[in-house]
Amino acid sequence: MFSFKSKSRAADKSDKIGRILVFVYLAMFFCFLVLPLFALMSKSMQNAEGVFVGLENFALYLKEPTLFKSFFHSLFVAFVSTIIVVCLGFLYAFALQCTCIPFKGLFRVVSLIPLLSPSILAAIALVYWFGNQGVFKEMLLGHSIYGPIGIIMASVYWTFPHALMILSTSLSLSDARLYEASDALKASKLRTFFTVTIPGAKYGIISTTFVVFILVFTDFGVPKVIGGNYNVLATDIYREVVGMQNFQMGAVISIVLLIPALLAFALDQFSRKRQASQLTSRAVVYVPKPHRLRDNLLLCYCLLITALVFLMLGMAQFGALVKFWPYNLSLTLKHYNFEVAGLGWDSFFNSVRMSLYAAFFGTIIIFIGSYLIEKMRADKSLRDILQMIALMPMAIPGIVLGLAYIFFFNMKDNPLNFIYATMAILVINTVVHFYTVSHLSAITAIKKLDNEFESVSLSLKVPIYKMFFRVTLPVCLPTVFDIFIYLFCNAMTTVSGVIFLYSYDTTLASVSSIHLDEQGDVAGAAAMAMLIVYISFLVRGIHTIISTFLLKRTQAWRNI
Repeated sequence: MFSFKSKSRAADKSDKIGRILVFVYLAMFFCFLVLPLFALMSKSMQNAEGVFVGLENFALYLKEPTLFKSFFHSLFVAFVSTIIVVCLGFLYAFALQCTCIPFKGLFRVVSLIPLLSPSILAAIALVYWFGNQGVFKEMLLGHSIYGPIGIIMASVYWTFPHALMILSTSLSLSDARLYEASDALKASKLRTFFTVTIPGAKYGIISTTFVVFILVFTDFGVPKVIGGNYNVLATDIYREVVGMQNFQMGAVISIVLLIPALLAFALDQFSRKRQASQLTSRAVVYVPKPHRLRDNLLLCYCLLITALVFLMLGMAQFGALVKFWPYNLSLTLKHYNFEVAGLGWDSFFNSVRMSLYAAFFGTIIIFIGSYLIEKMRADKSLRDILQMIALMPMAIPGIVLGLAYIFFFNMKDNPLNFIYATMAILVINTVVHFYTVSHLSAITAIKKLDNEFESVSLSLKVPIYKMFFRVTLPVCLPTVFDIFIYLFCNAMTTVSGVIFLYSYDTTLASVSSIHLDEQGDVAGAAAMAMLIVYISFLVRGIHTIISTFLLKRTQAWRNI
């Protein structure tokens, strides 16, 4: 009886702490996500004097053919880019998962390199390749790279690894029994591909389609650098807010940008649920068999993609080192002297600091929040609300979230006004912007732990926090490291989420690269973008070394 009462008291105490923490997380989301979006919506329904005018601003937007045309521009480049990326990514993922080509590890690593660079790096490299003074400008047959062609090419480059990760996971779940049945029925390899491989990965293809569409549709960096006069919604927001100080119209365009993104996100979530329901415990892992012609063709394809990745990176670095493109190709480091353009190394170190803060605090906040949702017993309805809100940031474009932060935190009567134009607001914005993917990763890892761990802990009178640090955290350590590096790399490369929020003292490297390009210093912009790539490589390498060492000590049980 004493043990039972002790367990009950411990469980009640644990539930009380969990309930308090859930309310704290709900309050944080309310302050840093819900209220800023409400402020954005309110601004879109006000005139310049702050008077409520209803949908008048939206009617004015529909009457502006130039602004309304940008909506169709965004749809066009997103649609075309998505088709190209899904086709290229699926073929590459098929080569990695369903063939016997050599150097799979190398191809996988190289294909993920664009994740470590800002999206603007691809645009800068394309300027050197196909711009007015580009090496192969004649290959465009008189067309300009500054427009939809450049936007689509750059978007394909930087979204390719996002598509590849989803498609590779989808193809890795292929059921070998279906292929055996196909062989038994003497179906050709081509017919097997269209009747087994593609249908088996259809939900992964659908999910990839929506993810890539959202990324391209809401991107700001690429169209800003290489879009020329081909305006899209993201650049319209920037022009209205920064160039014309028309905050009301900027808010209206943000809402227009947000609606298709939300719709695509909802459809993506639906497809993911359907995909999960297709998995069965009887499935057998598919092991590909050698096929000389297929393997050789796909090896050549992977080599081509690898070469293109290195050509893009190599040209960006070469452009950052030449004295004066294309007239003086001798090498120099003068373009790394950013002070010449008024944008110093401080912006680079600000990015490193901001990324470390976002990765460190974000990892803690996200993992504890995921633990509360998955493991705490009390207040299931509140935890369900928290889970729903935690998924929202994935559907909100970075430039929309950044503009919402301006309207909310810049209000004088806001008690949180003190964080405006500080490093703190950049960190908070970044963590919120990239919260969902990290949250889902943490939820997946925590789900693998049996709920009996908490019950045993309470029955042994072990405080729940001790069980968390002694069992949960060590077991989930690989995921914790993955969340840290994910947040760091995305914080280093993000542009749209912070373009409105920096101050003179908190300029970031990705933003400085944009401004250097605006000033006509393309070489300086390339140099800053390459610094982002190098620091991301360095931190990822350090992360790999440290995580390998620690995981050997904490994950030895996996080898038993």
